[in-house]
Amino acid sequence: MKNIEFPDMIQIGSTGRNSGKTTLAKELIAANYRHFSIYGLKVITISGARGKCQRGETGCGICTSIDEGYELIEEKNCSGSKDTMQLLRAGCKKVYLLKVFHDHLLEGFLTFLQYVPRDTLIICESNSIREVVKPGLFIMMGNQKSIKKTAATVIEQADIILDQPKLPENFSLIKKKEGICLVEKNAG
Repeated sequence: MKNIEFPDMIQIGSTGRNSGKTTLAKELIAANYRHFSIYGLKVITISGARGKCQRGETGCGICTSIDEGYELIEEKNCSGSKDTMQLLRAGCKKVYLLKVFHDHLLEGFLTFLQYVPRDTLIICESNSIREVVKPGLFIMMGNQKSIKKTAATVIEQADIILDQPKLPENFSLIKKKEGICLVEKNAG
């Protein structure tokens, strides 16, 4: 797959479920929405058989709701508990859910970009999108005992691996002309 650079994106991946991706994303949004226009993106990559739950269960309906390509949905409700709702509530101007088959990752991401104004910071929850996009900053939540396949594929490309959903206090985000970067604060 082709790999594009998108320096105004912070990608948060994880080695397993319930690792703190959304908690970290909300912290980053809350700390920065006054400084940057922020859009949120949650990517659910479907890698199993078309029309079947990739976990082999009855499932939540996400994988079975599409049978080809991708579906991009703007989250408009901020009063519920879904991750996309939490990102909107944290301060994102807009939040999207991209449900996508693995072989349509780039196509789905490029469609999402059509809705994003210039000079907007994107905070994206996904492992798989790193296979087609090089973000300005890639954070991996590595607090799980076993590593899921999507994380194993991209973990070596992470800029920082955290075991807690919080940036170390001696680091801060800086937006430079060339994109977002994580810098160590000067002591004193």
